[in-house]
Amino acid sequence: MRVCRLDQILDNAGVCALVAGEQVAVFRVDDEVYAVGNRDPFSNANVLSRGIVGDLKGELVVASPVYKQHFSLKTGRCVEDAAVRIPVYAARVEEGMVVVDPARASPA
Repeated sequence: MRVCRLDQILDNAGVCALVAGEQVAVFRVDDEVYAVGNRDPFSNANVLSRGIVGDLKGELVVASPVYKQHFSLKTGRCVEDAAVRIPVYAARVEEGMVVVDPARASPA
């Protein structure tokens, strides 16, 4: 599903998109895109698209703006609690458009 143009997402930032009825946080990092569930499992708030993207010990993560847990943009695993994961969706850029597969690429 096409969600927006790549140039509509600032580098190292995220946006929220509704994909097949689910809120998905889509991040742009060096012209690569990553898509994860937008709901922070610790606060139950849909805020991850507003989190800070960064590198934590060599892993690309987003920090929740609520309680600051870090989630891998590639696996969805919480760095602070490996038993907690967020959904990860396949995302890519096609002809300048960000495309997110509505099927989860990994379990929640």
